[in-house]
Amino acid sequence: MTTQRNSLVKFRPVENGRRAGILTVFALAGFGSRAGAAGERLKSALTIWLLLSLSSVLGAQEKADRPEDLGQAVEQWMKENLDERVLEALNQIDQERVRAFFEELQRRFGASSIYDLASLKETASRLLPVLQTFEETRPYAVWLETHIDYFEASDQMRREVRPAKTNAPPVLPRPSIQLQRTVWNRQLLKRPSPPLARAWLPRLKEIFLAERVPPALAWVAEVESSFNPAARSPAGAAGLFQLMPATARSLNLSSWPRDERLEPEKNARAAAQYLRSLYRHYGDWRLALGAYNAGESRVDRLLKKYKATTFDAIAYQLPAETQMYVPKVEATLLKREGLALSDLKLPKG
Repeated sequence: MTTQRNSLVKFRPVENGRRAGILTVFALAGFGSRAGAAGERLKSALTIWLLLSLSSVLGAQEKADRPEDLGQAVEQWMKENLDERVLEALNQIDQERVRAFFEELQRRFGASSIYDLASLKETASRLLPVLQTFEETRPYAVWLETHIDYFEASDQMRREVRPAKTNAPPVLPRPSIQLQRTVWNRQLLKRPSPPLARAWLPRLKEIFLAERVPPALAWVAEVESSFNPAARSPAGAAGLFQLMPATARSLNLSSWPRDERLEPEKNARAAAQYLRSLYRHYGDWRLALGAYNAGESRVDRLLKKYKATTFDAIAYQLPAETQMYVPKVEATLLKREGLALSDLKLPKG
């Protein structure tokens, strides 16, 4: 099996990729320092290297058809690509816990229960400073920090929904669509716009308008990346508007040898073209945004299966991330532009 190395990991050309990776880890660890400090830095560096390596297999998976596929892919990748010395060192820092977090994060985002995201907040908050420490992992820190509010919103919904009154153990009903929108509106109420918004927003709006897409939708970049062009997700998405590799290729963006998704204007233009295409397909911005996040084929299948015509009618069947993504975009537009999605029309051109 051919394995693609993550572009952010700096490998030295020594014998083979696995040994080169080890040399990089040792270099990151700073072996010239005192033994105690070096040991701690080695543990951190090994953890970081594993996280980056996992992102490549997660990106290759993109959207696993079955939850067990993800774990099997990671296990196979580790067997084929990690040197025994690396595995031995990783065993000392509980590699299973690190790997389990990223597997569980992807699994819960892809499952249908919004409530299951809440318990990931503490682990994500502990991991974030580690990712921010190293230059190579800061793009992942940007993505994680942008998505921590999903865990917060999940927890808030759990607190506000009352269990059904039955003789059995209490069960929380799904949060209503209206409650989800209310929670996100509340989350955005006092939140200032991201610091990078001022730098990027004028140009992004110009690009969206040129592509005949409502300029207000440039705020989708806040939801995706907090306007940071370097952001990368564990699933393989990248750039201002978090384009997946397959989506980028369909929009004529290259990811190799240079990743054009990291070029802000190209990323924005591709995202605008994709959003315009989705809106023309559905005639509805909620459905278009749902497809932008979850995939057009999935949304189409659900609309057909349930004989539905609206996002709300299929929302509970969509991944938890998508269920929360659409109302988060709505709340962002309402806060930043004072607009509802129903106010947006395709510019004439």
